[in-house]
Amino acid sequence: MSKVWMITGASRGLGLEIAKAALAAGDQVIAGARDAAKITSALGTQEHLLAVALDVTVPAQSTAAVAAGIERFGHIDVLVNNAGYGHFGPFEQASADDIEAQYSVNVFGAMHVTRAVLPGMRQQKSGRIFNISSVAGLKGGPMASLYCSSKFALEGWSESLAGELQPLGIQVTAVEPGFFRTDFLEPTSVRYTDAALPEYAPGLEQMQAWLNGKSLQQEGDPAKLAKVLVDVASKPEQPLHLLMGSDAIAWMEDRLQRDAKNVEEWRTVSASTDFPM
Repeated sequence: MSKVWMITGASRGLGLEIAKAALAAGDQVIAGARDAAKITSALGTQEHLLAVALDVTVPAQSTAAVAAGIERFGHIDVLVNNAGYGHFGPFEQASADDIEAQYSVNVFGAMHVTRAVLPGMRQQKSGRIFNISSVAGLKGGPMASLYCSSKFALEGWSESLAGELQPLGIQVTAVEPGFFRTDFLEPTSVRYTDAALPEYAPGLEQMQAWLNGKSLQQEGDPAKLAKVLVDVASKPEQPLHLLMGSDAIAWMEDRLQRDAKNVEEWRTVSASTDFPM
């Protein structure tokens, strides 16, 4: 049975590939982006495609996009919260506007769209939600505090939301891609805070050089990720967390080893804070 997908950030990168995969599977797609014309330019005009203008930071646009999609296709089966970008640089020099902008897209934007979609899924007693997180939501890194913390927030929200919605027939997955060969590390999706303070300059230069070296050379194939999501959406049960890429597996294994070691090293101190039994 065909499904109706709603995908944010669908004009390029992972969002565009997921839209292509869903359409290739015979499904219908509501594809959202700030400039809907870019979606039409990339995918053409198709019977099963509705391109909608959607800035996820504006709640009213989420409501309007969902309404337009339901009017066109009748309902929504699968939501992919994909819109996002990365802001890197020393936290001390990040402005309040930098912090708010990062969270407005990566966290609050996903929440706005999900709130708009949930009434329909709740009424039909079924639905799938994929929140596109990152390995940056598994392990923090220097010069990436804004981006990593936004993805950590997305992880925690996804886990909590999954528990709320599972009794209603709605499943939620936090998708954790490693490095995939999109334009995510290009200026269209990355912002840097200048390290005006000399203490931070070497660290930022090192990170920026590393990211620039990976840009458009990433290990992951976005078309394969998209196909996996389409396949998972058809399975009876989807996972709470879904690592994507061999590098994502390595990041998670490193985190598990680090956390296990930390628990053991500090076990006595941690337990010492209980009342005597």
